[in-house]
Amino acid sequence: MGARELELYIHIPFCVKKCEYCDFLSFPADESAQKSYVQALLREIAYYGEKCSAYTVTSIYVGGGTPSWLDEALMAQILKEVSASFLVSPQAEVSIECNPGTVTNRKFAVYRQIGINRISIGLQSADEKELQLLGRIHTFEQFLKTYGMARQNGFDNINVDIMSGLPGQTEQSLQKTLSVVLRLKPEHICVYSLIIEEGTPFYDKYKFDAIRQAAGMQTTELPQEEEICRMLSLTGQMLGALGYEQYEISNFAKKGYACRHNIGYWQRKDYLGLGIGAASLMDNIRYANLKDFYVYLEESKAIKESVRQDEQSGCELPATNLHAFAEKLSRKAQMEEFMFLGLRMTEGIRRDDFEQAFGVPIEGVYQEPIKQLLEEGLLLKKEGRIFLTKKGQDISNYALSKFLLT
Repeated sequence: MGARELELYIHIPFCVKKCEYCDFLSFPADESAQKSYVQALLREIAYYGEKCSAYTVTSIYVGGGTPSWLDEALMAQILKEVSASFLVSPQAEVSIECNPGTVTNRKFAVYRQIGINRISIGLQSADEKELQLLGRIHTFEQFLKTYGMARQNGFDNINVDIMSGLPGQTEQSLQKTLSVVLRLKPEHICVYSLIIEEGTPFYDKYKFDAIRQAAGMQTTELPQEEEICRMLSLTGQMLGALGYEQYEISNFAKKGYACRHNIGYWQRKDYLGLGIGAASLMDNIRYANLKDFYVYLEESKAIKESVRQDEQSGCELPATNLHAFAEKLSRKAQMEEFMFLGLRMTEGIRRDDFEQAFGVPIEGVYQEPIKQLLEEGLLLKKEGRIFLTKKGQDISNYALSKFLLT
């Protein structure tokens, strides 16, 4: 086994149609463009497999876009190349994102054969009006069909994505969505709040409302700040009552089903992003791949070592011709990330881990913000750990901003 752990993220950028709120790198594409992309991806996988022979892959996450839109034979080629190129742990968690209306029984059967063992289904809402507003291509009925097919094909680790804080959404409509999903007993539920991202149709429609919401003012279409807090509280109560454990601000799981891949992100493990626009963190260097589809296809024909100028220091960093960006994280940035990401998890961070990583006690760096947040009831210290309280999670953006080092 390789001495070090590595997580793989594989980006499939294709979608049937882009949703109104989405700012991910995704777009529709015909069959020949998809085949060309997969060929490029196979070359990238083979290249990094050689470079990463000292690692054992402990999780693989296929995201997008809509990975389930890709032909299953192409998906099989991708995972076969991963197994041939990397040392993959037999216990690796292998997830794929699926959208209702894009998966067939045949696709699920192939997913099982090629080693995928975790399915993440993007429902977002059980309310048809809310689905249309979001620009989703599926109905709730199609979601039920997709979920049923996943179960019939033997998948016993399923996540369902739900969104809260939608324009016009009420506690009642969220409660209805949560109720119908809970009846299905998925192993994992992710309930994340809508963020109005620049460059999306939602930004054009709701940007002023989003500013009012953030300022705690009266909104016209988006739920007000206190309504969002009530929605978060309702979510926690409903899921907690049925044995789901909240292990991160937006994520709930039955015992033993927390998403290991995401926990790796929050614990700052090394991860390698493959495909157009994919991000990586390797030895405290952040990378991002090229975002232009045709440039990525062209460059992948001869992948070679290269250098990229560090955005901050101007130093040259080891990279490849597929990288658009590289940045060596300063000690300060590493500390900030350690706090931001670690405190997203309900168990928070261990003081020993901080000291081990940075050679100083946590109070040596963060005495003031810890003291302030403890006094405000947003943070707790217990058994060598520091974690956000329920109140701290509700206003996590404020709490986490205190750990920015000026």
